[in-house]
Amino acid sequence: MRFILGCIVTLVILAVIGIVCVDFGLISFRADQSPSAFETKYAMKAVDASTHRNAADLKNPYQPTDQNLLEGMRDYRSHCAGCHGQPGAPKSAIASSFYPPVPQFLEEVPDMPDNENFYIVKHGIRFTGMPAWENVASDDQIWKIATFLSKMSQLPPAVDQEWKQPTASASGSPRKP
Repeated sequence: MRFILGCIVTLVILAVIGIVCVDFGLISFRADQSPSAFETKYAMKAVDASTHRNAADLKNPYQPTDQNLLEGMRDYRSHCAGCHGQPGAPKSAIASSFYPPVPQFLEEVPDMPDNENFYIVKHGIRFTGMPAWENVASDDQIWKIATFLSKMSQLPPAVDQEWKQPTASASGSPRKP
């Protein structure tokens, strides 16, 4: 009985310490500061596990045809390239301002399955700056972006040619309305 009581008291004390640390601002949430070892080890594990669990039943309704990849690539350029990069601007200037840093897809191609990419694009990731796009883009658009992301490193020639063409935003010139 003493052992159980000791465990309960220890858990209550740890909870009170945690609440005090939060209430008094003793935990830093600055994006320009290195995270703790605990956060580094467990935060992305939790994101990956949650994404895998919640996206498990999602099935991509689109085949990676040239037309679907082109539409996904164009939507990626409109909505995603500013943070995740594109040819002509493979390293986004804003990417290093976030914590965790924004993945640069021309340096490290997304390796998640379509359903997980769809889930992340649609719902975002809390505390990372990755917004939920469900109120901005349709499910069809998000699926096509996910399809494009999964084929980004092995695009068919016609899609690859358009992908590698410079755009106004990649060259630094302002886009015309």
